[in-house]
Amino acid sequence: METPEQLQTIALQEASEATSTASLREVELKYLGKNGSILGLMKQLGSLAKEDRPAFGQKVNTAKATVEAFITERASQLKSVEQMAQFESERIDVTMPGDPIRMGREHILQQTTNKIKRVLGGMGFQYLESPELELFQYNFDALNYPPDHPAMDDQDTFYIDDNYLLRTQCTALQGRVYETTNPPLRCFTVGRTFRNEAVDRTHGHTFHQVDCFMIDEKVSMAHLKGTLGIFARAMFGDEVKIRFRPDFFPFVEPGVDYAISTPKLFNGRWVELGGAGLIHPNILERYGIDTEKYSGFAFGLGVERIPMMAYGVDDLRQFLENDLRFLSQFEFEPIR
Repeated sequence: METPEQLQTIALQEASEATSTASLREVELKYLGKNGSILGLMKQLGSLAKEDRPAFGQKVNTAKATVEAFITERASQLKSVEQMAQFESERIDVTMPGDPIRMGREHILQQTTNKIKRVLGGMGFQYLESPELELFQYNFDALNYPPDHPAMDDQDTFYIDDNYLLRTQCTALQGRVYETTNPPLRCFTVGRTFRNEAVDRTHGHTFHQVDCFMIDEKVSMAHLKGTLGIFARAMFGDEVKIRFRPDFFPFVEPGVDYAISTPKLFNGRWVELGGAGLIHPNILERYGIDTEKYSGFAFGLGVERIPMMAYGVDDLRQFLENDLRFLSQFEFEPIR
């Protein structure tokens, strides 16, 4: 059985060798705790002679006080070292550059849409919106589609019921406008359209479209080509040229597909941009517009085609896959 002096020496030695406040706490409990070795010596008082008890108790108390004082001092030293180590691990080098701030930006399709709105709005066309969930009558009937006409096969879409469907073309806006507005008029819209397509590099079930139309006295194909020329030069540059080739669309007569050519894109190769033509007289007559006095033109194109051509994107699926590695390549001002 160790004496108070021996336990004091051992406790001081172990406390001095402790390398952390946690290990020092273990030493403290080992010797000074309720069941610690030094305080446990007090249990021997009952077995000592009456005259030896005061001296032994004093030795125990002295050992307890000495070890207690040393542990307090040692705890202060270790705590200081641990704090410095923590500070060092959390230290910030103020000379290092800060983390870059991630700035949000508009999607490239929204940037393109904004530019389309600026260009056509600057030419005097009024921007309008129409519902994506459209009535069959506006999507087909109002646009001179005969029942079961083969042209409808190209616009197989998603039907909600016999009367409602997801619009296949923004041209569906025309009937709504003719019901409420008398000519002359200049209108355009930009929005999402939907078709039952097999998705691949050049086709998608969801895409964006701009549709523009004008009705006034003596409107001709010359007005259409001039308008498209201004629009194309604003979107792709002053060197662009426009080409018309005959094509069929139920809502225009005559109908054309129009293509552009510019040295900046595909080495000047002609690239089809969309469809256009003079609004079919059947449509104007359907809404009580005098075809002897008024005529009009309309054109449309896929919004995705513009950044695809301008930036050489060969897969339109990338626009809607939300891959930041792809989207972050585009600056705030598109296509110029």
